[in-house]
Amino acid sequence: MYQIKSSILIVDDDSMIRQALRILLRDSGFEVVGEAHDGIKAMEMLKKHKPGIVLLDINMPGSSGFDVLNDIHAENPETEVVMISGSASAEDVKTAMERGAAGYIVKPFNVKNVIQNIKRALQLQQRRKQENVKKASNE
Repeated sequence: MYQIKSSILIVDDDSMIRQALRILLRDSGFEVVGEAHDGIKAMEMLKKHKPGIVLLDINMPGSSGFDVLNDIHAENPETEVVMISGSASAEDVKTAMERGAAGYIVKPFNVKNVIQNIKRALQLQQRRKQENVKKASNE
């Protein structure tokens, strides 16, 4: 059964960014279930913890965050992904949204923007849960 999960996985190749996000999120009452520095580790952590939300950097060594976004949706379609990038290019934002990202955070980030993106991702989860319940009751 589809369940709303506010647990968060942080994926960024910069350890300082991961640490800052971990502190910000925990201080805001969110559960950080893990951290990863690349896409391979992110997918391992996703399988292990099944977080409700993944904060995912676009530019990492190895695979692109966009590729990892596709992998996350294929593996856990109920997980919402918020992209993180040092670039606010319209093309990156458009690509992220077209591929199903729930939000987009530009580095350096501010607390308000991070929390707004997390809340938006949780709202999307809630909406999907309601749609799934409605579909199940109509079958």
